Amino acid sequence: MGILMDPGTYETIRVKFEDDICFIQIHRPEANNAINDHLIAEFSYALQLCESSAKIVVLEGLPDIFCFGADFKELKESFESKVESREQNPEPLYDLWYRLASGPFISIAHVRGKANAGGIGFVAACDLVICDENTVFSLSELLFGLMPACVLPFLIRRMGYSKANFMTLMTQPIPAKQAKEWGLVDAYEESSEKLLRKQLLRLRRLNKEGISRYKRYISSLDNGLVQSKSKALNANKEVFSDKNNLEKIARYVNTGRFPWEGD
Repeated sequence: MGILMDPGTYETIRVKFEDDICFIQIHRPEANNAINDHLIAEFSYALQLCESSAKIVVLEGLPDIFCFGADFKELKESFESKVESREQNPEPLYDLWYRLASGPFISIAHVRGKANAGGIGFVAACDLVICDENTVFSLSELLFGLMPACVLPFLIRRMGYSKANFMTLMTQPIPAKQAKEWGLVDAYEESSEKLLRKQLLRLRRLNKEGISRYKRYISSLDNGLVQSKSKALNANKEVFSDKNNLEKIARYVNTGRFPWEGD
C-alpha cells in the first residue's frame, strides 16, 4: 500500500510513494485543477525529492479534468487589485516541465478527462503519455489573445511543428484517438488504470542508475528545450502583461462571456 509523503504538507497536490514509484496528483478541484504559483512550488519540491527517491513518476489529475491551464480567477483578482501586482514570471513553470522531461526518472502522464492550455505542457513534458479513450486535449490560449508560449517547445518536441501549430491556431479539442495518431499520446484504452498498471509492471524491471544514465544521454541529443527557453519566457511575459488580454480574462471570469461575444 502506498505511503503518503509528508502528510498534510501539500495543499495543491497529493503525493504517494509505492516503493520507488511516486504518484503526484494535481488536486485543485475547486479551481478545475488550474495552475497557480503555489502548485508550481509544491510540484517542483516533490520532483526534487523524486530525483533521489523515485525511478518512475506518475503524474495524474482528477477523473474528469487533468489540468485546465492557468488560474484565470487569480489572474483576474491580480489585475483588478488596486495594489500593483508583481510581474508574472513563467520561468518556474518552464523549469518544472523541463525537470519532468530531463530528470533522472521516467515521467508518465496519466491523463483523464480534459487537458487544456498549460495542462498540455505537463503532458508534453513527460516521457510517456497514456489516457482514457474519452480524454480530450486542447490549447485555448489564442481565444483570449494569449499563446501557449512555454508549452510549444515541449509540444513541438513531442508531436512536431505542424500539428502543434494546428492545435494552437484551431483552439478546438482533439480526442484521444487523434492525439495518438499525432504523437501526443503513446497509448490509450477504455480503462487507462489497467493500461498504467500494465506499463508499470514492465517499467519496474528497470534500475534507477540505468534510467538516470539514459535520461542524461537522451537529453543531450536535443537541447531544443534549453535553446527555446528565453524566447518562450519573453513571449509569455508579453501576452500576460497586455492589458487588453487581462481585461478579456477578467470579463470571462466575471460574466462567463468569451472575448468575441457581445456585452
